[in-house]
Amino acid sequence: MTAMEFETMRVTETEGGVWELVLSRPPANALNKQMAWEFRKAASHMASNPQVRAVVLHAEGKVFFGGGDLAEMHESGDGRVSNLHEMTSDIHGAISRFARMGAPVVGVITGTAGGAGMSLTSSMDLVIAGESAKFTMAYTAAGLTPDGTSTFFLARVVGLRRATELVLTNRVLNAQEALDWGLVNQVVADEDALETGRKLAARLAKGPTNAFAGAKRLMIAGASSGLGEAMENEAFAIAEQSVHPEGLEGIAAFLEKRRPDFAP
Repeated sequence: MTAMEFETMRVTETEGGVWELVLSRPPANALNKQMAWEFRKAASHMASNPQVRAVVLHAEGKVFFGGGDLAEMHESGDGRVSNLHEMTSDIHGAISRFARMGAPVVGVITGTAGGAGMSLTSSMDLVIAGESAKFTMAYTAAGLTPDGTSTFFLARVVGLRRATELVLTNRVLNAQEALDWGLVNQVVADEDALETGRKLAARLAKGPTNAFAGAKRLMIAGASSGLGEAMENEAFAIAEQSVHPEGLEGIAAFLEKRRPDFAP
């Protein structure tokens, strides 16, 4: 069942609480003002919907996400600065919702992820890459600076030294290098990538969504907090989760030596 139709993407509800966000702006799925707005709308819709228990984010075509639409940027003339403020606000809002929503977000990358596509890749919870996938920051090659939350997520994923190399040299990583650097979780044959991502999402959708949400918030906060703050955040979160229905079910299932049922 199609849940939402946009000009540049679509959101589709599948079985078991798994939803799919499919980028569809040929030929390069380049980010323009409309696409950024649709990203935020789609992310907000899924983040506020308790029926969404896992998300698969993938794309049509040979390019996963080609970064910003430089042609539109060039043509915007005197409105360029305000347009970029709007675009970055929207794409950042979308990524913020993906990062904070309870449902895990599984990215499936086939083809090229460049610029904002690389930024988006570094922000997703788990990433499956097809063997022909390529990754590059590309911002400074066009005389621009990074956006798409890459200055927060990328260094935390691959390390500051490697992130700086990617930003300054625009080095292109192939799928195996991306795996070795920690940018992706798994590399599979191109034709198997989407099904692998869907199976992973289906498994996650059966899990404790509220606990996932709490864990994601802790990981984001922990990346930029001191040790004492991180410990306090963890203490409060696990105490609250222990009396949530998921926590009660998980503890009971462990003691009763059975598989927990986290279905809502």
